[in-house]
Amino acid sequence: MTDSAVNFVDVKVGKKASFGSQESLEQAGLRLRQADFILLVCCAGVVTGLTGLLLGGLGLGLLFLVLAPLAAMVLVKVLTDRRRAKFADQLGDTLQVLAGGLRAGHSLLRSIDAVAADAEAPTSEEFARIIAETRLGRDLKDSMVDAGQRLRSEDFDWVAQAIEIHREVGGDLAEVLDQVGATIRERSEIKGQVKALSAEGKMSAYVLIGLPVGMFVFMNATSPAYIGTLYTNIIGWAMLGAAVVMMGIGSWWLSRVVKIKF
Repeated sequence: MTDSAVNFVDVKVGKKASFGSQESLEQAGLRLRQADFILLVCCAGVVTGLTGLLLGGLGLGLLFLVLAPLAAMVLVKVLTDRRRAKFADQLGDTLQVLAGGLRAGHSLLRSIDAVAADAEAPTSEEFARIIAETRLGRDLKDSMVDAGQRLRSEDFDWVAQAIEIHREVGGDLAEVLDQVGATIRERSEIKGQVKALSAEGKMSAYVLIGLPVGMFVFMNATSPAYIGTLYTNIIGWAMLGAAVVMMGIGSWWLSRVVKIKF
């Protein structure tokens, strides 16, 4: 049992990991302890803050100091989403390996252990976690349900339910896993088609959101006297405030239009 697998066991089912916690770092695939990560973010904040102070004064330094933890938060979120997406892409092949192991005469836990040893990350890491928890006395169902919630994978929840039903009523689990795998692959194909069809809408949304901001920055740099009228009277500030509010509403609306749930 690896050290990382041992660390995996101290997790509650359904508990949402907070930013910077050990669980959030593991979900992102970062091999760092919580204290090391916090120290790294603090050092990055100090360095960027001093850089901003030297380049633009106190205001820019404070801005860079605040942006450092925000950038770390965004990085952890992106890595977590990427890891979950990669797990979902590997799930179809994982079920084939499990079904093959069962047909070869291995037990379910032995098949899961084989996946943990042979699969690529993050599947190998998550299945190693499941094996570690079951060896320490946790029920297999609870470990698999916890993994599905941690990875936010509805497909893996189906796998956990299929395995639990098989444990209660019996039957050919390999055949069940093949059917679940086929369903998951069909869902993945539909997801790919939806993403391809919505890509144009997302690009249009990025252009519509970025164009006004880009034009404002460009005019502020090339014609500061012209655009500076907005900063010199109350009407200009009101127009800026209204523009920010409308841009926010428009951005939210566009994000809802191009985001398809399935």
